[in-house]
Amino acid sequence: MLSFIGTVIVGLVVGLIARAVKPGDDSMGLIMTIVLGVAGSLIAGYVGRALGWYQPGQAAGWIASVIGAIVLLIIYGLVRRRS
Repeated sequence: MLSFIGTVIVGLVVGLIARAVKPGDDSMGLIMTIVLGVAGSLIAGYVGRALGWYQPGQAAGWIASVIGAIVLLIIYGLVRRRS
């Protein structure tokens, strides 16, 4: 249970930082901000392991997680603009 709470807190912090760094209107609620941060961390970890930066089972760093979340925000903006 403590691991889940830690994941939610890290996701919230990463999501908030990514939304603050990326310019533009990213209107999303608290839950979507947490999902954005967690997904950014997962993507950063996957890419980092594929490039050999992280060992299997090793979590992505804060900067990589924020960059992953920013990439997701850019993709989200592109998809939202088209629809």
